[in-house]
Amino acid sequence: MLAHDSTLTFDRLLAAIQGPTGWMELLVAAVGVGLAFWLSRRIHARYFAANPADWGFGKYLLYRLVLPLSAQLWTQVAAVLWQLAVGVRSELLVVSATLLFWMSIIRVMTAVVRHALPDGKLERSTEHFLAMLLWTGFASWAVGVDTVVLDWLESISFRVGKNQIDLLMILSALVWVSVIMVGALWVSKLIENRVMKLSDVDLSLRIVFTKLARTLLMVTGVLVALPIVGIDLTVLSVFGGALGVGLGFGLQKIASNYVSGFIILLDRSIRIGDRLMVDNRVGYVSKITSRFVVLKSADGSEALVPNDTLIANTVINQSYTDKSLWISLPIQVAYGTDLHQALALLCQAATHPRVKTDPAPSAFVVAFADSGINLEVGLWVSDPENGMLSLRSDINLRIWQLFSQHGIQIPYPQREVHVLNHGNGEA
Repeated sequence: MLAHDSTLTFDRLLAAIQGPTGWMELLVAAVGVGLAFWLSRRIHARYFAANPADWGFGKYLLYRLVLPLSAQLWTQVAAVLWQLAVGVRSELLVVSATLLFWMSIIRVMTAVVRHALPDGKLERSTEHFLAMLLWTGFASWAVGVDTVVLDWLESISFRVGKNQIDLLMILSALVWVSVIMVGALWVSKLIENRVMKLSDVDLSLRIVFTKLARTLLMVTGVLVALPIVGIDLTVLSVFGGALGVGLGFGLQKIASNYVSGFIILLDRSIRIGDRLMVDNRVGYVSKITSRFVVLKSADGSEALVPNDTLIANTVINQSYTDKSLWISLPIQVAYGTDLHQALALLCQAATHPRVKTDPAPSAFVVAFADSGINLEVGLWVSDPENGMLSLRSDINLRIWQLFSQHGIQIPYPQREVHVLNHGNGEA
């Protein structure tokens, strides 16, 4: 252990730094760390930079220990030489060597944890940051800097009503809230993964449960974290009142969308995959959030429709009870065509893997027009989410082929022009 009294250690180190040789000792230690850093960079460039993916655990561990062990060796040798030359033990070099030794221990521990976890769970950059964070915390505790910093943070304080709040309390609250919120989000993710696997429950209800669970866990996390650091929950009454006024004036639209989102999910009027028509825009629901619904059209564009629009206005849900969709294709035949044969051929042309057979396609005589007889074939599409243009093209091409095989003509407009000559002679 470095010292049993952190305050005494800090005072002794401060006195050593302010002594006649303090800055010289720090310079010697800094030179050792600089040389160790240069050595680790050279070793990395020569042996490790070529194929970082092929590093084994032992090879990687040796690389991580080059910097602290070489710097520690330098400071220990320098401390011995310093004592032999000056006749006085160098406090700063001994402390530096001890801290570098613990840096080696911490690097070994973090490397072992990263190697034990599955691939991708702890990245190399995260491991380095975690090791540096742990070593900085240990060094601060070992030399007593943490006590000085904590005393300084406690000295900066102010009052909020009857409560005395200092900077240390605020930072502690932020740390605890962050830790508890991360834990709450992790638990909510586990709940979401478990709930979304319940295939017997409607998808909308599963989304409601996951959103409610996340909201409740986050609110509970904040309410649990604040009393831990000594903040009275009555302090939140002021912010609660301000939030209520804000919702009443500026945030009422957001609150309306939020409540409407839960209503949509609970009554299951709109679900993922439904085909909607909103303001002459047709698309499929690809996502339902707490504020809006994502409506994706056939051309790939996505419209963000606010939830309160879907509650307050009339929305055409073309797949509310059945996703099958009825479409019709008009066609015109010439006068003199056998209409019974033409209608049968239209029904035959409408036979397609994407067209439902129950009810089967039907053909109709619509009108007797100027250039021909208007017919129409109607059918139910079983998978409208896959698009209509290719289906219409296949059926129209099939109609053209069958009509050509049976001699049925598709007319085109014809006009007769009569030229009247009212002249009495030649021009």
